[in-house]
Amino acid sequence: MKDDILTVREVAEMLKLAEKTVYSLVAEGEIPGFKVGGSWRFRKTEIDRWIKEKEKRT
Repeated sequence: MKDDILTVREVAEMLKLAEKTVYSLVAEGEIPGFKVGGSWRFRKTEIDRWIKEKEKRT
């Protein structure tokens, strides 16, 4: 089984950011995410796509 859904902590580790920064970015609509209950979750495929888009802009 593929672990396609990530937590804030996992995204923070993946992007080498503080969890607080991930919360800020997702609240601003910068990082694609969705809420389950009161917790943010992220699809790994969407985060990978977001990273590739950011790489193109630099």
